[in-house]
Amino acid sequence: MLKEILISMRPKQWYKNLVIFIGIAFSLNLLNINLWITVISAFIIFCLLSGSIYLINDVLDIEKDRKHPKKSKRPIASGSLKTYQAILFATIFIILSFFWSYTINLSFFAISAAFFILMMVYSLYLKQYIIVDILTISTGFVMRAIAGALAISVLVSPWLIICTFLLALFLALGKRRHELILLGDEAQKHRQSLDGYSTNILDQMIIITISTLIMSYSLYTFFSNNELMMLTIPFAFYGIFRYLYLIHSEKVGGEPEMLFKDKGMLISIILWTLIVISVLYLKTDLGSLFFFT
Repeated sequence: MLKEILISMRPKQWYKNLVIFIGIAFSLNLLNINLWITVISAFIIFCLLSGSIYLINDVLDIEKDRKHPKKSKRPIASGSLKTYQAILFATIFIILSFFWSYTINLSFFAISAAFFILMMVYSLYLKQYIIVDILTISTGFVMRAIAGALAISVLVSPWLIICTFLLALFLALGKRRHELILLGDEAQKHRQSLDGYSTNILDQMIIITISTLIMSYSLYTFFSNNELMMLTIPFAFYGIFRYLYLIHSEKVGGEPEMLFKDKGMLISIILWTLIVISVLYLKTDLGSLFFFT
């Protein structure tokens, strides 16, 4: 049963919570062991909350998932995990997460609770509405980034918010496009909001989102008071364009975690990360760019 619980909590999706670590990196505290303990705790808390939401969502969507070509194999939909077991463990994890988050600080507890409430409202209601669904998902990513900053008591820059939001929006649009292609005429039966989307509309939204993301990231590097940050532009752009290529040519947009299995994307992410850290920590006065302690 524990194995089925873990599978239902979707650990492959927990990479989304890595956004929490942006705070400790851009506040120039990577060598602060005490803050690392706090941030890792925040990461685990959000993994527990995300996993609990997945458990509850699978219980709510059990009938739809049984008709889905892939989701029908999930433990709850297939019957290998009972609904009451899923609800029981989800409740335990939620209580544990809230108690743990409160021990970090009140601000982190508040953002954790707000994140959970937003995601639950999404699962129960907002995911049915076109555009609102992808905006809610993107907001969830921003809340993760803010949570990572609040856990170590630093403030968030608008640059972090807008770039995180646009990147998450791009990933969400790619996933919706993949679902339309995969499910075809049956799409609306599996996700109500898909009835309002079309590949043409999604392609236009993706173009707008990419354009805004590229401009926002470029402006950040231009006004960062450190010309070396512009060295990261080619790697950031390559990652964006590579993902766009994968959506259209390799049909992996429905599973963003597959990006970490694509050699081109993985190399781009690693190089971008190394260059950003090098630039930030070679010139320590950049600490005020994203966060103010």
